[in-house]
Amino acid sequence: LDSQHKVKLAYGFLKSQQEEKLNSINEAFLSDSKFADEEDLATKLDMFKQKYMEFDLNDKGDIDMMGLKRMLEKLGLAKTHLELKKMMSEVAGGPSKDTISYHDFLNMMLGKRNAILKLILMFEGMGKEQEQKDAGPPSRKTFADLP
Repeated sequence: LDSQHKVKLAYGFLKSQQEEKLNSINEAFLSDSKFADEEDLATKLDMFKQKYMEFDLNDKGDIDMMGLKRMLEKLGLAKTHLELKKMMSEVAGGPSKDTISYHDFLNMMLGKRNAILKLILMFEGMGKEQEQKDAGPPSRKTFADLP
């Protein structure tokens, strides 16, 4: 195995370890009575896990400042260091943290507070669905559509 393969394998292993960790947190949320009346909780948790894993996670499986920065840049939303710090403290519920744990992330996504990051992710998800709908064949024109 060349070094590139080793890196890929290590990365794959890290990702699967992270996913296992996230799955166990999902399980905890599923059995938490606080979220018992949340509709489609299992589906939502699975979606949030996929979303979370799109971020570049650090070796502890958390989103750090760089991971957040890269993700937002991918979405075409470059943010300043100060804005990123504010977003992170909003999610983590305090300025002392420089990472977003999956637990914090879920509390944000399922909570009532509208953190900026939550709004961005919700909006981004909706935007994606729109694009897929618009990508289909153009709808048939009727006489009513003629100028």
